[in-house]
Amino acid sequence: MGKSGSLPRWQLCRGISGSFRVEWVAGFVWNQWQPWSGIRKQHHLLEEDGIVGRQTRAAMNVPVSVRIDQIRVNLERARWMLHGEAEEFVLVDIAGYRISYFRPNGEIWRSRIVVGQPYRRTPSLRSMITHLTVNPTWTVPPTIFSEDMLPRIRRDITYLDRQNLSVLNFYGQWLDPNSIDWWNPGGIMLRQDPGPTNALGQVVLRFPNNHLVYLHDTPSQGLFSRQLRAFSSGCIRVQGVLELAQLLLEDTDTAADINSVIAEGETRNIHLKRSVPVILHYWTVHPGMDRELVFRPDVYQHDASLLRALDRPLALSK
Repeated sequence: MGKSGSLPRWQLCRGISGSFRVEWVAGFVWNQWQPWSGIRKQHHLLEEDGIVGRQTRAAMNVPVSVRIDQIRVNLERARWMLHGEAEEFVLVDIAGYRISYFRPNGEIWRSRIVVGQPYRRTPSLRSMITHLTVNPTWTVPPTIFSEDMLPRIRRDITYLDRQNLSVLNFYGQWLDPNSIDWWNPGGIMLRQDPGPTNALGQVVLRFPNNHLVYLHDTPSQGLFSRQLRAFSSGCIRVQGVLELAQLLLEDTDTAADINSVIAEGETRNIHLKRSVPVILHYWTVHPGMDRELVFRPDVYQHDASLLRALDRPLALSK
């Protein structure tokens, strides 16, 4: 067993669960660790490799005081975000990489998501889903254009054709890519036409917000199989987003034939009969199986600053 075998049995149960349930400790034997660890690792967003490795040992050895602070931080976040809740809403769990759709009878749909990278974070917010776009075009955001695409275009201008990207001025007029000084571009934007390689996939769910983020499909389906899924530039990629779109459109004439609308290939906006609340929240502690607490990696490093604010002494007014 090596170093892994030196860990006490009670610690293996206690540390990775974080919930200190006595029945787990009493019923645990070493030869049960390997299959059991896969379940616990999945819930704590650790890689499921069947090995008590460095990351697993680190998760198991977190002091109780630190876990209590994590709970305090997340209760504060809940106070901000989960107030006056509607009976129907979409909940985006950023740190848990999942999305759920709730109706009065509870959760009716759940799926995996890909969220923003640590340097292009998905924001926490509340809004209302008002409409969806089928066969969307994609106007490349300035940051992605300058930091990601421009170096590739400078190396090989055929990158534009391969990615189905058109060059437009700010009046929406098409420009010849060969007429642009790519070392000093100005007054232009890139737009990707609808199609199988479009970064937004087939469907976008839209809700007003100052961060210009939305829920959308993606051609990069392979990323959903990863355990940690912070790969986007801030928007939320949703596995099976078409299923969610159909649920949101159930009381409209479009729900039954949305696949036909997609097959037409034309960009089309479809408004919901009633807007549905959407909450994007960042929780590093979450209720898991059997109401145990699941502790997630703080991928955006938000916890420390909020904990400092909570621990700051209150200034008493005179």
